[in-house]
Amino acid sequence: MTASNDNHGTTSLDTDTVIVTAGRDTKSQRGFVNPPVVRGSTVLYPTADDLHAHRGEFQYGRHGTPTTKALQEALMALEGPKCAGVGLVPSGLAAISTALLSVLKAGDHLLVSDSAYRPTRNFCNGMLARYGIETTYFDPLIGAGIEALFRPNTRAIMVEAPGSQSFEMPDVPVIAGIARARGVLVLDDNTWATPLYHRSLEQGVDISIQAATKYIGGHSDIMFGTISANDAAWPLIQEGIKLLGTCAGPDDVFLALRGLRTMSVRLAHHQRSALEMAQWLQTRPEVLKVLHPALPDHPGHSIWKRDFTGASGLFSIILKPSPQKAVDALLDTVKLFGMGYSWGGFESLVIPFDCSDYRSATTWAPGGPALRFHIGLESVDDLKADLERGFAAFNAAATA
Repeated sequence: MTASNDNHGTTSLDTDTVIVTAGRDTKSQRGFVNPPVVRGSTVLYPTADDLHAHRGEFQYGRHGTPTTKALQEALMALEGPKCAGVGLVPSGLAAISTALLSVLKAGDHLLVSDSAYRPTRNFCNGMLARYGIETTYFDPLIGAGIEALFRPNTRAIMVEAPGSQSFEMPDVPVIAGIARARGVLVLDDNTWATPLYHRSLEQGVDISIQAATKYIGGHSDIMFGTISANDAAWPLIQEGIKLLGTCAGPDDVFLALRGLRTMSVRLAHHQRSALEMAQWLQTRPEVLKVLHPALPDHPGHSIWKRDFTGASGLFSIILKPSPQKAVDALLDTVKLFGMGYSWGGFESLVIPFDCSDYRSATTWAPGGPALRFHIGLESVDDLKADLERGFAAFNAAATA
């Protein structure tokens, strides 16, 4: 499902207003605020001439409906004037794989940040390798040094800002500027900040990808992905989606649009609570370090402050060296932090992780066990009390 729009008049409004108003056409919806959920495949043409010319706003359900159009127009307005179109796909990983397949061909060379989402690596090492596309992983902090990795057949660079587990902060504008001079496309996994807090297309990125399963959906009840592209990359994305036959279901499209309308309010709460929790965790004796780009002592803080207007609810901590039984005791004791993958919903989550097995350009040696937190919409005081109980169990198991 793809859409493009040359009218970006809503971008003169504040982003809080854009999120609420963009993509709404109450006149065509007979006064209703939200568009209908259009479940359809066949679109009928009024005349044979219209059929022969494929004339009509909508031609087939897989290519778009009034429901998808509303979401795509809203996302385009949020992405800003550099956005030429938005594709909707069934998951965040589908957004990554579809985008990469759309811009790459056999014999191409791809550069990918070593901190990338692990399923991205699996796709590159699996399917792309089978199709004769070679991937080189690079240190996310490489900056201008990435030019040394270019080959004559380098076609694209995939970044993630920040890394969704280890939170390194790549210098996206520097990387994008070097890539543009060489005719290389840059793809950015922008799920952590969303275009609300990071308009990566305006910083030279060609394709901005989101797992809309996370903050756009916001309620842990859909799988969804978006692919936003500039003028240079949009024709490739549009063609790739059509050739692959990728489309998102109408009910998920509607839920994504509903989630988008409240994302600004939710993200502000996630940001505020997560920063308070991160600062509190810095004071805990069990914690070696906190990995949150909005903290002044984070190595990537200056880049975050320059390029981002906010932070989300996701960050990691490194515990002081401790046995696995102590970490498990903490995880088994907390009640408000669910143990589960994904993030971006209203609930708080925690998972242990270890990047060492799937790093190739860098070494993951943080100095202790790692936990990733997503801070939800619960009371911060309650979350702290829950973790205090978890740390008590952690300390008891560590000394047992």
